[in-house]
Amino acid sequence: MPTMSTNTVAQPDPRPTNGRPDDLVDEPARSDRFVRGLSEAIGGPLGEHAVRPPRSRFGGGRFWTPVRIVLALTCLMLSLHWVQKSPCRDGAWGQDLPQYKHFCYTDVLALYYAEGLAEGKVPYAGHAVEYPVLTGVFMGALGLPVHAFAADSPGINQAQRFYDLNALVLGALAVATVAMILALRRRRPWDAAMFALSPALFVSATVNWDLLAVALSAFFLYFWARKRPVLAGLMLGLATAAKFYPLLLAGALIALALRTARRREVSAVLTTLGVAAGTWVAVNAPVALLYPSSWREFFRLNSERGVDWGTIWYIGEHFPLGGDRYGLPPFQWLDHQPGHGTLNTLYLLLFVLACVGILLLVLRAPRRPRLAQVAFLIVAAFLVTGKVWSQQYVLWLLPLAILARPRWGAFLAWQFAEVAYFVSFYGELMNASGRNVFPEWVFVLASVLRLGTVCALIWLVVRDILRAADDVVRQTYPDDPDGGVFDGAPDADWLRLSPERGWIDGEAAPATR
Repeated sequence: MPTMSTNTVAQPDPRPTNGRPDDLVDEPARSDRFVRGLSEAIGGPLGEHAVRPPRSRFGGGRFWTPVRIVLALTCLMLSLHWVQKSPCRDGAWGQDLPQYKHFCYTDVLALYYAEGLAEGKVPYAGHAVEYPVLTGVFMGALGLPVHAFAADSPGINQAQRFYDLNALVLGALAVATVAMILALRRRRPWDAAMFALSPALFVSATVNWDLLAVALSAFFLYFWARKRPVLAGLMLGLATAAKFYPLLLAGALIALALRTARRREVSAVLTTLGVAAGTWVAVNAPVALLYPSSWREFFRLNSERGVDWGTIWYIGEHFPLGGDRYGLPPFQWLDHQPGHGTLNTLYLLLFVLACVGILLLVLRAPRRPRLAQVAFLIVAAFLVTGKVWSQQYVLWLLPLAILARPRWGAFLAWQFAEVAYFVSFYGELMNASGRNVFPEWVFVLASVLRLGTVCALIWLVVRDILRAADDVVRQTYPDDPDGGVFDGAPDADWLRLSPERGWIDGEAAPATR
């Protein structure tokens, strides 16, 4: 009688994989209607039975894999950005306003002088910097050596050296961000090309130091996806110490933890948030204790800051009503309120209401939303309702939008709107400097276009959440490649309204892992 073998055949993952083995990558010419339409100009997508070149794990040829192509494109785009900013590199901004005429203004150069770095002042100790501590440390770490070098080498243009050094370091952070997107999307490496080829990256990469927080936030997403809550918390704490917006990403973790409500997920979230809080305190405490007034400058400035260019509040205040009349009555009333307490209360109230709506969406969606989708919605809501929406803030949304909804059509429409806003903003700066370029309604229209395209992206992400079968990431991955402990996790018992509750369109509920 033959003996039964002790070896067993490995059981496949019961969740849907759409027939995509791990060694194949998504091809946008097949999966994305916009790219497919463009590909028709060169003969359409590669046929199913066409002979493809040898593939590496990530697809493509033996050397020029998608990963290497995307990284090369990122370096190319950053080089073009440096060329675009080069007319301003010498810091010789005279009365002719070259920084606006050539669209090359950057806070990096302006604040080198305004924050005292050109005089060798140590951030916070010698000057009250207007940014969170880690960004101030970053500025000083690059600026003070340049000042010292200039002091020993008379005749060099220290502003130019400072900008070039910042462009190099910030460019490396942008490349690191792309690398994290590639690591999070091993089956969809071409999604990262959306970041590499982004017009917003081209015009905004070194306008300010936001790429520091963007890169640290990308590291946070990577470590969370790899189920490393301590390292994820470290990166989240550092990112929040550089800019405050990464704190919003914690809201996405909390919302998804409420959706699953199991000890494993809750424990990971609490660990990450605890480490993040400890890291933030460790970075801020020395400055807060030694230079309390300088440390409070960031918070004071943001509480006293009024309506900024391009926000929904600015649009309402300057909306064209015909002829020389501008401004909708409610916003005009707000503009006449003393101080900024009413404005701060209103925009905070709107943001809180938006977050409540996002939480309800997370809890009531037929299928648990992906982490990137929730994070995108929260950060986008913060920008849409906020009183400040600087041009470089587009970098905050860029990786989140790509991870949340990697579709080229809507993405490029949004990018077109951002470039239109970028160009009109410099015209508005010329107007504010006494050089009238165009009427006010042109800038308001560009602001409305930017606001409208971001709201359209919000709606498209919400639609993908409500109709999970249309989510292209879940057409490639079984569940949530960024979710970490949430990936494949079942809903909390208190959310299961009936035994039939499952994914939308009749799909089976995910298997517990």
